[in-house]
Amino acid sequence: MRRIHVGNALSAFGLGFTVPYLYVYVAQVRGLGAMTAGLVLAVFAVAALIVLPFAGRAIVRQGPLPVLLTALVTAAVGSLSLGLAGHASTVLLSAAALGAGQAVMQPALATMIVDCSTSETRSRAFATQFFLQNLGLGVGGLIGGHLVDTTSAASFTLLFAIEAAMFLLLVVVMTTLRLPHAPRIVGAPAQSARGSWRQLLGNRAMVQLCVLGFVLFFACYGQFESGLSAYGVEAAGISTSALGTALAANTAMIVVAQFAVLRFVERRKRSRVIALVGLIWAVAWLTAGYAGLGHGSQEMATAAFVSTYALFGLGEAMLSPTVAPLVADLAPEGMAGQYNSAFALVKQLALAVGPAVGGPLGASLHAPYIVTFLLFSLGITYLALRLGKQLTPVQNQPSLRKSRVVAQGGAQSASIAA
Repeated sequence: MRRIHVGNALSAFGLGFTVPYLYVYVAQVRGLGAMTAGLVLAVFAVAALIVLPFAGRAIVRQGPLPVLLTALVTAAVGSLSLGLAGHASTVLLSAAALGAGQAVMQPALATMIVDCSTSETRSRAFATQFFLQNLGLGVGGLIGGHLVDTTSAASFTLLFAIEAAMFLLLVVVMTTLRLPHAPRIVGAPAQSARGSWRQLLGNRAMVQLCVLGFVLFFACYGQFESGLSAYGVEAAGISTSALGTALAANTAMIVVAQFAVLRFVERRKRSRVIALVGLIWAVAWLTAGYAGLGHGSQEMATAAFVSTYALFGLGEAMLSPTVAPLVADLAPEGMAGQYNSAFALVKQLALAVGPAVGGPLGASLHAPYIVTFLLFSLGITYLALRLGKQLTPVQNQPSLRKSRVVAQGGAQSASIAA
């Protein structure tokens, strides 16, 4: 598990070097224009949508480690090629390789965490993963910002080379792993490990979780760098530096609150935790509404906008030990890879649709934008409570498993004593 967490941190650290500067690199440094830069971002999403349906089946058949190693090498080649590419066609092909590799890493690493954890330790494992991902992205972005020079293509080549080196270093770390076989959670549906997508779609709880996951990612992550930032600039008059401060506040909230929140989450029903996140995000959207539609000073608007991102970060910290472990606990034995890939596919769909819908709405229709996503946040609460009715008590609250074992042990001891 320690090696897997190191791997997560390394991959996030590498991505942090390039993700914030990708648009500038393609559009301005390589002189390929805004259209090509937009196509590169779209290619990332399309590549992920193409490979993820096959990734789950490959993880089930081959195991997560071979799939992860293939994805890492593909991403490393794509990253280095992108740093050297000077023409639109090579940039797009490189972006496709990098996007496909990144997409497959997620379910492969998630399945490895499942294989190295139990239902009782899984929430803490995924919380640690999320913490290290955000820390790695933040540190990588900070260092990359000091290395980059928009007048020098060579400085960007260095950034992409560092990212590729992190992926290859992760290959070395992962080859030292010997993965155990994780025990299943009590109450998981007993289906064949050779189950297909049809079997997955027959799991009502998983289908409802996927619908809920789409709304979660659409209403939060899909708005960060598109609709919400456009709304902040156009409606609230937020400067680019203040926008950077808001993104930093989001990451800082996750890093600071993650393990404090974990203690709150571990003893509560997962469905109710997700429902609470919907309410917190509803408050975040109301705060954003005040920033852009209120009549306070510019300082108050900026403070409200930064607070919006911090509130989103609090919700994210609550979701990281909740949603991903629930996906794993709903999966039949041997099917964690397929379920993780399905959920990653839903996430990519939301991240593709979210900016397309939220961007134009946030830039021009300010009040309807806030109302729309306020309703989506309340919808998260409704869908979460509805999902809770489809879960077994142990799936909804894994801590019950330990208490039941203790209670049964006490009963047996009393019986023996009698």
